[in-house]
Amino acid sequence: MQRLTGKVALVTGGARGIGEGIVRRFVEEGAKVLITDVLTEEGEALAAELGAATAFVRHDVTSLSAWQEAIAAAEAKFGRLDCLVNNAGVITFKRLDDLTEADIRRIIDVNLLGTMFGCQAAIPALERAGGGSIVNMSSADGISGANSLTAYCASKFGVRGFTKALALELGPRKIRVNSIHPGGILTPLSNPTNIPREHYDRGFWIYPAQKSGAPSDIGAAAAYLASDDALYCMGTELSVDGGLNAGHYYMSMPGAPTDPNK
Repeated sequence: MQRLTGKVALVTGGARGIGEGIVRRFVEEGAKVLITDVLTEEGEALAAELGAATAFVRHDVTSLSAWQEAIAAAEAKFGRLDCLVNNAGVITFKRLDDLTEADIRRIIDVNLLGTMFGCQAAIPALERAGGGSIVNMSSADGISGANSLTAYCASKFGVRGFTKALALELGPRKIRVNSIHPGGILTPLSNPTNIPREHYDRGFWIYPAQKSGAPSDIGAAAAYLASDDALYCMGTELSVDGGLNAGHYYMSMPGAPTDPNK
C-alpha cells in the first residue's frame, strides 16, 4: 500500500526500536521522513540505508529551539510537513523511593514536555501544508499503572490527556491529533539486557497475544493514523498491546491461559 505518498513526516526517536519501525513503514507507504534522535550514529545509518526518502537530524526534544530547527529542517529538505510523530521517550525501572530528582525530571522532560514542545512547534508548518496529523506515543502504561514505572506512567498518562485536549483545539484547524498505546513491544528500551525473544516472550503468557509485539506493529498503527484512512480519528487512543489492557484473567476459571513456565 502507498497510503502516505506525497506526505512528509518527522519522526522523533526514529533511529531504533519503535521509531525505526515507524520510519520503515512510512517509507514503505510512500512518505518522505525526517528522522530525528540523539543517537546520531544509528540515525545516520538508517537514513543512509533508506536513501533519498529520508534524512537525519540530531535533535534534543526537550529544547523548544531545537524543535523549531527540526521543523525548519523538514520543510527545507522536503518542502512541507504533513505529519509529526512524537515517539522519543525514556524509561527507568525503579521504585519511587529510588528515583532521583534527575530521573524524574528527565522522564517528564523527554516524554511529556518533549511531546508538548513538538506539537507547539509543528502547528505552523502543518497549517502551511493545509492540515495534517500528529501522532503522540503514549503507552499501555498511560492507560493503567505499573509497578517500577511511577514517573513513566505519570508522563504517559499526561501524553494521553494532552492528546485529547489538543485534538479539541486543532481539529477545527484541520490537524488531527491521536495517541498510540504500545505494550509489550520488544525494543532496546524495554529489553535493556538483550534477553533473546524466546525467553523474553515467556513473560507474556498473561497477555491474550501470548507473545511480545514488534516495532513494525506500531509502525502499522502510526501509518494508519497518519493516513487519510483515519480522517475521522481525533483524540483516538489506539492500543497496540497484545490485549494487555483488555482486562484481566481469573486464573482459576475457564478461558484463562496456562503458565508455560510450570
